[in-house]
Amino acid sequence: MVGYNEVLARNTERAPQGTGPYSQSVAFSHYNNLSAQLPIDPASGDIVAGGAKAQAQQCFSNIKAILESIGHVMDDVVRISIFLKNLADRDAVIEVYKSYFPTYVPALTTVVVAALPLNALVQVEALVSNGEGTIPNAPQAGDLIKVASNSKNAPTDPDSTQSVAFSHYNNLSAQLPIDPSTGKLVAGGVKQQTEQCLENIKAILESIDVPFDDIVKITVFVRHLSDTEAVDEVYKRFFPDSAIARTVGYVPARSIVAVAALPLDALVQIEAVVSHGDGTPPQAVEDRHGIVIKANTTPNAPKHALSTQTVAFSHYNHLSAQLPIDSKTGERVAGGIKEQAGQCLKNIKTIVESINHSMDDVVKINLFLKHIDDIAAVDEVYTAFFANGVPARRTVGVAQLPGDALIQIEAVVANAEGTPPEV
Repeated sequence: MVGYNEVLARNTERAPQGTGPYSQSVAFSHYNNLSAQLPIDPASGDIVAGGAKAQAQQCFSNIKAILESIGHVMDDVVRISIFLKNLADRDAVIEVYKSYFPTYVPALTTVVVAALPLNALVQVEALVSNGEGTIPNAPQAGDLIKVASNSKNAPTDPDSTQSVAFSHYNNLSAQLPIDPSTGKLVAGGVKQQTEQCLENIKAILESIDVPFDDIVKITVFVRHLSDTEAVDEVYKRFFPDSAIARTVGYVPARSIVAVAALPLDALVQIEAVVSHGDGTPPQAVEDRHGIVIKANTTPNAPKHALSTQTVAFSHYNHLSAQLPIDSKTGERVAGGIKEQAGQCLKNIKTIVESINHSMDDVVKINLFLKHIDDIAAVDEVYTAFFANGVPARRTVGVAQLPGDALIQIEAVVANAEGTPPEV
């Protein structure tokens, strides 16, 4: 891979180590990708005693320790993702979260999952700005600033900021199907709720003068996997959005995740990662389409009509979540968790190599498991693809996966050369 940025993995003894073959923090260009933090006391290596509030405190303490070890502070966080075992714990966890962000709140996603590693009640993940960049011995625009934005045309929440931009990306809080005029869930079923989520995303983007087709990655959290077809029916009305996008048939990378519960008992919640062509000050203002979105699909990996396998923008590639599907047959591979994990990772490797990258360029992996106890078996396969343990990682248990799969894997990949006109 040609380019001057480097993947920079780091660990500190002040945060838990040895819980898996991954790094605590992996920086590339202007972002740090942190592994999801469990409520593990780094001194003992055990889950802390107490309920969800005590566990949330330890998760955020671990994040803070990691950030301080790499010369950053909590205010540099652009997105927080909270994974709960029980929805009833949300208020207690949010109380802890807000104590770490007294003046500024990042973009936020909160979901309830079927299970978490080590039977934890809470797990917290952070995406962090990296103003100095990762060019060796040459800081990149270290004075870049975050731009946090809210619009009255979309639901507001004191616990989160609708959109937090840094450098060439906007990170949106996951949108619930709330009507901004009433502050309540819209009436109707999953179709009406999906439409409201996407309308909220569109309103946020319009408020910051960003086209809807600048979305590079969508994550759809559904309460019932059987609702996917209804969600897709609405989704197709929003993507592609513009005449240019329709001409090339552009749709973002996408992941569908079945969760145990969502805030307000919603049926669907949608999260978006958005390109930001003009960057954040003091990056020079440029034509929004000067840095282009590069979408790529290879016939050698599974294809889906409503998602692109990988979408690159600036210095990152975002991949659609991969199921254990053999692209030659279009069917799930035979065998158990090891065979399925291997197929997911082979699909990722095929996609990454199709854009002239390697698995060493992967900065973040997200694992979704039908059975959380399969982690050890997955790691046996995983280490064959990531022998040096560099990518940051998140693992959650889900009740169901498409095609009755046992595992689904998502990846974020470094793109050192950037997208044109960067060099």
